[in-house]
Amino acid sequence: MGELLNTIKSTRSEAAAGQDRPELQKAIQEFVEAGFAGMQMRVHDERGEWVGSAGVRKLEEDAKPPTNGRFRMGSTTKTFTATLVLQLVADGEIGLDSPADDYLPQFGLDRRITVRMLLQHTSGVFNHTGELDPDGTFVPGIPSVGQEWVDNRFHTYRPEELVRFALSKPARFEPGTDQSYSNTNYTLALLLIEKVAGRSYAEEMQRRILGPLGLRDTVVPGAQTEIPAPHAHGYYRYEHAGQWKVVDVTRQNPSLLPGTGDMISTTRDLHTFISALMGGKLLPAPLLAEMRKPHGKLGYGLGLFVQDLSPDCGGTVFHHNGSTLGYGALMYSTPDGSKTLTASLTSGDAAIDLMQMFPKALEKLVKEVFCGGDAGVADKATQPGQAAVDGHHS
Repeated sequence: MGELLNTIKSTRSEAAAGQDRPELQKAIQEFVEAGFAGMQMRVHDERGEWVGSAGVRKLEEDAKPPTNGRFRMGSTTKTFTATLVLQLVADGEIGLDSPADDYLPQFGLDRRITVRMLLQHTSGVFNHTGELDPDGTFVPGIPSVGQEWVDNRFHTYRPEELVRFALSKPARFEPGTDQSYSNTNYTLALLLIEKVAGRSYAEEMQRRILGPLGLRDTVVPGAQTEIPAPHAHGYYRYEHAGQWKVVDVTRQNPSLLPGTGDMISTTRDLHTFISALMGGKLLPAPLLAEMRKPHGKLGYGLGLFVQDLSPDCGGTVFHHNGSTLGYGALMYSTPDGSKTLTASLTSGDAAIDLMQMFPKALEKLVKEVFCGGDAGVADKATQPGQAAVDGHHS
């Protein structure tokens, strides 16, 4: 009963907060109007904390997504993994510019591939979930979309098997000469962490980040298919044999994306994490500076995208959005961690024009939160591999 009263109180206070910031409620409503089933969002800034949600928790029901709901964060996982690697660098356990092969000799990696190259996507290693060629052709990897993924979505993969699959494909380019977003880089980073720490990735994450920050609602699921309650449902709409199908994919085995897209969290925990990271509580200043240095055509640091806002808006934001089929996550922060935006999206049964609608809604939202709605956002708002809910895992 006490828990129910707390939920009612919290819903009331959140509703009151929503009244104070109608422009934020309107910004998330636009994602639902664009076709997403639901969205929950948390903003921390000089006016305090605002939480709200729009859309539905589950198709054919009226309840809104819970604002304390857990969700699959997709590639937002990469920022956590990069932070773990850099903590081991700080401890002198890993050399950032050492060959990754020094730590993982079993794979016969190109000796030119350094740990840094894994974290900034400059290794040239094929992406095990598939690649987009420069001309837009999709080069398939282990099934991560379509009927084949749906049929296979409870299968358990081992990280080593994903890496070996990727390494059986030709490298995309010579190490360090280009940049291409590859999930396999971060699965290699997970194996690197386990090798050096002598513990599982989940244990090391708990010991170094989740425990110290009190992130009780953040989970490294391994091959566990459930999302702990409360949560909204995520759906996957796809075409097969000339027909459109919609499947509830809330339950899925995330072992296809170890260290790169498998974690589960809440908007509160993502806020706590990114605020602590930007505030210098997780890494020494020189390594945080390395992490935040943009590189290459993606404007990607070490597990972070760097986005310059327009001059009249001021400064830079750091972020890493993510998606897995059914779910998307947004995580943005100012350089000092004092202003953050964290959110989750769920896809439903609507056809969404991700190339048009999503970037526009996202740009508007970022502008509203970080520029007060009245200044432009540089057109780096969306980059390859960081769309919140796209056609395949990122």
